[in-house]
Amino acid sequence: VMHGGLFKDDNVTLDDHRKIDRNRQPPESGLMCELLWSDPQPMPGRAESKRGVGTMFGPDITSKFLQRNNLEYIIRSHEVKPEGYEVMHDGKCITVFSAPNYCDTMGNQGAFLTITGDDLTPKFTSFDSVPHPNVKPMAYANSLFGMF
Repeated sequence: VMHGGLFKDDNVTLDDHRKIDRNRQPPESGLMCELLWSDPQPMPGRAESKRGVGTMFGPDITSKFLQRNNLEYIIRSHEVKPEGYEVMHDGKCITVFSAPNYCDTMGNQGAFLTITGDDLTPKFTSFDSVPHPNVKPMAYANSLFGMF
């Protein structure tokens, strides 16, 4: 499970993931940046990212990563999807986006997935947004400061 996606290098392993120093601001290149901002693409290979950071990766890149790391699929979250989720790369790259009507403008559903049993088959649940309560921004956060 990751925020963005895969890497510019085919040789990245889960051990490389574990070695990433996450207690810092994200850099504009390298494994941490790619883990945060990369996105899947339908065509094979890699391409420059539409975000300006990270990389676009195809089904062949997903397949190589899964095989190298003995994984069934990857789950990522950082991309708005109309139904709240999308399955790509022959079912091996799953995007789950849990913020419905992102930024109050996108009109998308949110989703979550549940994995049970021995078959590891994800079950998707999509949901719509609800109206915001009539509360000023950060009103809840301000009350927390009085607690300490």
